[in-house]
Amino acid sequence: LLSQRRQEERRRHRQQRVQQQELLLAERLGKHPLQNRWALWFFKNDKSKMWQANLRLVTKFSTVEDFWALYSHIQLASKLTSGCDYSLFKDGIEPMWEDSQNKRGGRWLITLAKQQRHTELDRFWLETLLCLIGEMFDDYSDEVCGAVINIRAKGDKIAIWTREAENQEGVTHIGRIYKEHLGLSQKVAIGYQAHADTATKSGSLAKTKFVV
Repeated sequence: LLSQRRQEERRRHRQQRVQQQELLLAERLGKHPLQNRWALWFFKNDKSKMWQANLRLVTKFSTVEDFWALYSHIQLASKLTSGCDYSLFKDGIEPMWEDSQNKRGGRWLITLAKQQRHTELDRFWLETLLCLIGEMFDDYSDEVCGAVINIRAKGDKIAIWTREAENQEGVTHIGRIYKEHLGLSQKVAIGYQAHADTATKSGSLAKTKFVV
């Protein structure tokens, strides 16, 4: 346990050094630094490979300008083939339940009907990304780990992942702000699932812990 903690501390120090160097560079270039450094991941469902082999890191960024440069160059989520995912997570957190910063957490889940892929999906995903990089969740932005979009034949899903499922106050605050930014009506309810529950049951059967 002690060696694990030391490794975690070293990893954090390395990330902090990289962030400081990037901030200095951004200032020199006249760019606008974000509060956190973010990593974009892409998952392509190749059944001949193990799950982790299908997941690859696309790039990392830490300024507003670099985010927009990236967003304008990657394929829109609505154009991805079924079985693909995009994930945007804080640097140092991998987009999987097993990551130490995710395992006690959960997700606010938005499930879209098939026809919404061509009307709402890209707008919802962009709004989700802007909520993350803009730290829109007030005092609870530190609770946010990242977000995932799943492109599936039965219906697409978007989720914001948080680090502590038992933090009811923080989780519900994030859910309310997120719902507001997506422009969802009060009549539409969205649910929060703990990863521990989702891991033992399929997503549709997992227990909903909170609703806003």
